[in-house]
Amino acid sequence: MLLRCIRAEMRKLKSSILFPACIIIPVIPTVMGTFNYLQNIGILKDQWYSLWTQHTLFYSTFFYAPLIALYCSYMWRLEHRSNNWNVFMTAPVPISCLYFGKLTVIFFVALITQGWVGILYLIAGKLAGLPGLCPAEVLFWLLRGTLAAIAVGALQLLLSMFIRSFSIPIGIALAGGVIGMLISNEGFGIYWPYSLVLMGMNSNKSADVLSGNSLLFVLSAVLYFLLFYLIAVRILKTRDIRTM
Repeated sequence: MLLRCIRAEMRKLKSSILFPACIIIPVIPTVMGTFNYLQNIGILKDQWYSLWTQHTLFYSTFFYAPLIALYCSYMWRLEHRSNNWNVFMTAPVPISCLYFGKLTVIFFVALITQGWVGILYLIAGKLAGLPGLCPAEVLFWLLRGTLAAIAVGALQLLLSMFIRSFSIPIGIALAGGVIGMLISNEGFGIYWPYSLVLMGMNSNKSADVLSGNSLLFVLSAVLYFLLFYLIAVRILKTRDIRTM
């Protein structure tokens, strides 16, 4: 049943804006981060690591969470049109499967986005004249950032379920990312879901900010995911979102 829901949600991706968005939008922070690195190359001495700090300074703070929010808004776009919400609610499938199907697709697109970000980082580094290949830790940070997407994705999918506007949840995610940067700088990032994105990506840092705390990070991401997922399913099972 769950696999059928995932396949149904995946079919929505055909001719959608999601794949162009996940390819085009990450190019912007890549250009910004590389330009910033080249402008400060006299100060930034750690080569690949310094380039990573500049890329993630822009991508993780201003682009990653809004991208996830864009994916979530799109996943509810069809249901918020005409009478499609009634079709969704009366489908002969458990609500939990329908909702989890959307989350699975969001995680899949986020994984593609992160892979593309890694490729862009490697290309930018070679164009900037950096020697060799990027550090192996970067792959780990990208995967860790993808894990953080399950927490932000679950929250944003819940918000987009309530908010029929396509753009407002994206604005919320942008604000959440900026606040997340401030909270992370104060050492409380683990308590704010949007901060997990920055921490997972090791944003604007060359040394691992989660050294020795990876288990707490994973637990936090999973708990946020379960919290927002269970809230959404509970609401869907008890009330019609149109009546709220």
